[in-house]
Amino acid sequence: MSGTNYSAACNSLFDTPAKAENGTCMGLGCCEAELAPELGMITVSMYKQSNSMWETFPCTYAMVVERSWYNFSLQDLYGYDVLDKKFPGGVPLVLDFAIRNESCPAEGKPLPTACRSSNSLCVNTTNGQGYVCKCQEGYEGNPYLPDGCQDIDECELRDEQPALRDQYRCYGICKNTIGGYDCQCKFGTKGDAKTGTCTQLFPLPAMVATLGIIGLTSIVVVVVLFKLLFDERRKTKEFFIKNGGPVLEKVDNIKIFKKEELKPIIQSCNVIGKGGFGEVYKGLIDDKLVAIKKSINVDKLQEKQFTNEIIIQSKVIHKNIIKLIGCCLEVDVPMLVYEFVPRGSLHDILHGNRKESLPLQKRLNIAAGAAEGLAYMHSKTSTTILHGDIKPGNILLDENFDPKISDFGISRLIAIDKTHTKCVIGDMCYMDPIYLQSGLLTKQSDVYSFGVVLLELLTRQKASSGEDTRLVTTFLDAYTEDHKGAIDLFDREILLEGDTEVFNNLAILVVDCLKFEVERRPEMTDVEERLQTMKRSYVPKSISDASSSIDT
Repeated sequence: MSGTNYSAACNSLFDTPAKAENGTCMGLGCCEAELAPELGMITVSMYKQSNSMWETFPCTYAMVVERSWYNFSLQDLYGYDVLDKKFPGGVPLVLDFAIRNESCPAEGKPLPTACRSSNSLCVNTTNGQGYVCKCQEGYEGNPYLPDGCQDIDECELRDEQPALRDQYRCYGICKNTIGGYDCQCKFGTKGDAKTGTCTQLFPLPAMVATLGIIGLTSIVVVVVLFKLLFDERRKTKEFFIKNGGPVLEKVDNIKIFKKEELKPIIQSCNVIGKGGFGEVYKGLIDDKLVAIKKSINVDKLQEKQFTNEIIIQSKVIHKNIIKLIGCCLEVDVPMLVYEFVPRGSLHDILHGNRKESLPLQKRLNIAAGAAEGLAYMHSKTSTTILHGDIKPGNILLDENFDPKISDFGISRLIAIDKTHTKCVIGDMCYMDPIYLQSGLLTKQSDVYSFGVVLLELLTRQKASSGEDTRLVTTFLDAYTEDHKGAIDLFDREILLEGDTEVFNNLAILVVDCLKFEVERRPEMTDVEERLQTMKRSYVPKSISDASSSIDT
């Protein structure tokens, strides 16, 4: 056996098979020679020195093999095919593998390209120049492949292979980490769990007392939580009963919502309206836009009448009246869920930041629609319903400027007391003076309030500016002296359209609605009919024609 500038040889002496011994390779029938390290190439050859037994035993073998693997057997001397049958897979050979053309870089420098796994490291060879790649401690696998070195779960290996427990020592709680493992002392002890030096942190009596306190505290916390939950459920049930839940459950067309259903919508980011009454939120329920009205508080009188208000609104189904979808009764102050009306209130359109152009055609449409809704409440339901708080803020407009009457806060009082009320509620600027003096709310009270709203719609002036009745008084005084002077108070935007007949009819209608004598005011059905007639007959004129008409 030889390599560059190196050779190794051994002699095998053989007289008869009886001289050789199984298991020994000491020169009788078998010999071995040790190879030196750093051999790049090995050549094996055999030479015959004697012919004494060659004809009888012509078998010769030579192989490079791991030292401890081969055990000599006398049977190996008989026939060339003995070892082939005995070891069909060949013999094991251990090579001292290394990458010889370079060495590991200095510390801190990038690994050589052969070490492709991010969890590998470079090791210089001990036999000659070169390096090999190995997985870092705590990893195993093939360092020459990307992601070839994977984390070892030392804790799992300890459990599966008890023989490894000395290698991965832990006398406490073992937790695997990337590239290693942690070993912590058990609860109540401290020290080094890897060396088994954990000691009691507290004396046994103290430990017992601590555990007792913890247990007692846990019981108290659980009891308190159960009590809070019980109290919450009890309070929710009380609110439900107080707000008329048992009665409203039987009302058709009204859905009773649980507070958890509305909770995602009742957030500050969803507020679309806020005032002294409370807040209005916009949100989606069953993929439909809704507006949720959450009042700040409700006085005792309103609290008692809330059920009646819901019942009233459940009976009112009309295109010009806001639709009440449902309510939530499980809170102190009930929440109402309405259909969402996108353009906001008439007050916002006339005076607010959302102020928009309103030609006469749109104003007639708003007035006629609102009158139709009120006429329906007064005359076309099984029970007469009075609104009691007609004002621009309670008339909402949809995307087509069609009006919808909202807020039935006063109407609920009338359903209980059909004659008088000691508590006059409503906006003083739109309130019938007779109702204000007597406490008697009638159909004509709604007619008067509508007259003020109609006047505000035509003039685009606030009824509440200056003195409470300034707009009404100014208009009525002007009408008494000269009809044209009263019409001159109308908004210039519609005056430019110049329809004298319509303006005269509108002025007369406003005066009729605002008459002090209650019996001389028209019915709401008559008001609606007159407005619908004006709406149908009105034909918008060009601005140039309107300007010349005003000048003349």
